[in-house]
Amino acid sequence: MSEPAVQTWRVGDVAISRVEEMVVTGIVPLGSFLLDFDSADLDRHGWVRDRFVGEGLTMPLSFHTFAIAVGGRRILVDTGCGNAKPRTGSAAGLFGDLDTPYLRRLDEAGFAPESIDTVICTHLHVDHVGWNTRLVDGRWVPTFPNARYLFVDEDHRHWSRQEEEMHAASFADSVLPVVEAGLADLVPSDHVVCEEVRLEPTPGHTPGHASVRIDAGGASAVITGDMAHHPLQLAVPDRSSFADTDPLAAARTRHAFVERYADTATLVLGTHFAPTGGYLRRDGATCVLTPDA
Repeated sequence: MSEPAVQTWRVGDVAISRVEEMVVTGIVPLGSFLLDFDSADLDRHGWVRDRFVGEGLTMPLSFHTFAIAVGGRRILVDTGCGNAKPRTGSAAGLFGDLDTPYLRRLDEAGFAPESIDTVICTHLHVDHVGWNTRLVDGRWVPTFPNARYLFVDEDHRHWSRQEEEMHAASFADSVLPVVEAGLADLVPSDHVVCEEVRLEPTPGHTPGHASVRIDAGGASAVITGDMAHHPLQLAVPDRSSFADTDPLAAARTRHAFVERYADTATLVLGTHFAPTGGYLRRDGATCVLTPDA
């Protein structure tokens, strides 16, 4: 299941690099993360057990950014958890007070913070906005000072009103400082970023959740965001996550996603999948995520 910290795919003349923040293994049980999980799912879908399940039926979770180089542009999709973020409650163990080499890896991959012109947040959960800001002289300041940060308007409205401690804290230290700095653009969930990159509405996990579609040179890829946290959810789209705002809507979105992308040449890149990417292939009434095109 181990992957290099930086991994790159090409879609036409667009380069998409996975830049790892951290990978968590052995501590998140599928049975507690997915609603109505049935271990028989893994008997029916042996490819999931073989490639995407850890010891004790746990799910490996990768936290990473996708860094996109298209023409002269440098675009980031999601920014992970962030360093030195004060998290409490259930978020503290996974996301609190981290000290990862993420920025060094990003720089080594050719994406120095000052070079980034666009940051896309698929949604505004704690583990997708953390590196939007970093701590400088006791203040949270935008990490990417030359970028426009794209937040889906519906998601921004929803999370700006939340009082639950974890999401209120991450909004306060990782979203609000960007807005106050005048670097945020509130956009619709089908926003076109440039000719090659656009948002694709995938609601359910959050109200304004969006995936990211890349098209270039007759090839295509889609970055899932948290439309699915684990490949089992593509084989069994009804298996929603406990973290989904609307589990039924999330399941409908996954069914539509599978219909749209199964048996196509579109590379599917999971925002938490470990390993990260593959192609959806039909197998009777279900689908397999295979590394082969």
